[in-house]
Amino acid sequence: MTWLGRLLFNRFALLALLWFAGVVGLHVGQIRHDRLPLDLDALAPPGEPPPPGTLLAATLATVMRHELSGTGWRPNDFLLWGPRVLADNNANRQLGILHAVRRTTQVMKEHLTKISSDPFDANLDKADNAFRYDEWRFFYPTAEGRYALGVRYLEDYVRGLKPELQTSKPLTLRHMELLRLFQAWSDMLGDAHANLYRSEIDGHPVRPWESDDIFYRAQGHTHVMAACLRAIQREHARSFGEREALAALVEEVARSLEYAARLKPFVVLDGGDAGLTANHRRNLDVYVAEARQKIYSIREELEK
Repeated sequence: MTWLGRLLFNRFALLALLWFAGVVGLHVGQIRHDRLPLDLDALAPPGEPPPPGTLLAATLATVMRHELSGTGWRPNDFLLWGPRVLADNNANRQLGILHAVRRTTQVMKEHLTKISSDPFDANLDKADNAFRYDEWRFFYPTAEGRYALGVRYLEDYVRGLKPELQTSKPLTLRHMELLRLFQAWSDMLGDAHANLYRSEIDGHPVRPWESDDIFYRAQGHTHVMAACLRAIQREHARSFGEREALAALVEEVARSLEYAARLKPFVVLDGGDAGLTANHRRNLDVYVAEARQKIYSIREELEK
């Protein structure tokens, strides 16, 4: 090998090593980022239950605040960091998270805190509108800015629940209203299930760079639902405790969603049913489908 060949080979090897180190760094960083820094015990000490609505709103605020911190909102970033090229896993996961946050906030505003012709809670209404802002918008105003406003409105809602203020509408804690939330979640999981199981997009087989997009968007849904379901367990602790079957089903769904939210393959593979490689979309779908099926049973229990 000539000196020129050795030089080119060494540079190529160095670039390959740097690329691999970058991929590993993104993988490890994503695993760390997926851990939500939320301590419900700190918000609800034993024997001191907070006003209804505190835990669910605080969970939604924490989820979105966490996504806006660190590397920030990724879908509207420059080409190399957006949801279409290279480091796109977190960007697509954030899109799934945003969809679930939007839907959960909407149901909280329209059903969980509202009865009959009562007006919407002002802060929940503002948060709902803020989270509906275009996720691709890069400036004037930025998506990050609007979503940060949504987080602030949720925090204002929590503050307004305090006994000395009582300016916010608490959760009604009625099972018939909670049924609307599980209906919304089962619809989202149904959509995720259909996408995770699909083999074609627009008439062509699912490509590798499309497969991991589907995987992480679905996982974003499970991340939000798992965290919110833990809050719902605390909010409805008394009524769930009186119905053993309901409490057990909710716990099983929470565990399935939590496992799905933490699943992080090094590379999302799309192997065949009898192939030697994994099919990670199908692996994730096992937990999504299990949670969705048991949510149907939860809805039946809530209707009793």
